[in-house]
Amino acid sequence: MSEQDDIRRRIDDLGQWFHNIDLKGVRTAPNHFLGDYPNVKWRHFAHAVPKDLRGMTVLDIGCNGGFYSIEMKRRGADRVVAVDTETMYLNQARFAAEMSGVEIEFRNLSVYDVAKLGERFDLVIFMGVLYHLRHPLLALDLIHDHVARDLMLFQSMQRGSADVEPLEPDYPIEETKVFDRPGFPKMHFVEHRYSHDDSNWWIPNRACVEAMLRDSGFEIGERAEDEVYLCRRVERAAPGIGAVYPVRGQE
Repeated sequence: MSEQDDIRRRIDDLGQWFHNIDLKGVRTAPNHFLGDYPNVKWRHFAHAVPKDLRGMTVLDIGCNGGFYSIEMKRRGADRVVAVDTETMYLNQARFAAEMSGVEIEFRNLSVYDVAKLGERFDLVIFMGVLYHLRHPLLALDLIHDHVARDLMLFQSMQRGSADVEPLEPDYPIEETKVFDRPGFPKMHFVEHRYSHDDSNWWIPNRACVEAMLRDSGFEIGERAEDEVYLCRRVERAAPGIGAVYPVRGQE
């Protein structure tokens, strides 16, 4: 058996891959319904991430098969910690890192439990996770309050209008029409399934994504792609406002 045959066998043994990664000439998901994903998306916003990450630490939340974690190591990140709640994805990511010759720390951890890491990271990657969460704003609050030190690379599926309208700081109770305007922040709730996926819970429009980021203490530095933002952590305008859900694992 050739080395490539062995790699293909190990890839197949690890289940169905969502990240199509080139492992020594063997693709992990060559028939992906989105094409060469996520590389086909990454090349549109790769410019937004510093090319030289030496001296920086990275946390990849919802790492899946490890594509972004591996890319961060290739850019020289001193340390990459990758977390996910799916054992299958963590096993895939470990194998992909091994075949790519990079060292990554993996943890089976939910975004709601990131405080357990007990440290902050220079760059947090939070890609393709928000719309899979029942409590999305809580997740952003926890990232801000416990693990983000500076930058966050963020992506969420968006549906509805791409308009973003300026809003007044307050509205009287009699005002109802503002909620029907296309550019008002809206979050669409998926009661059953969307795209054959029962883990899709909340899908925001563009105005909602940007409002949630700001409200959670992330200043948008660049809208690097239609759904991708490079943000910088800032102190909240109202410091007492944040995650109110008890942080599990802490007294």
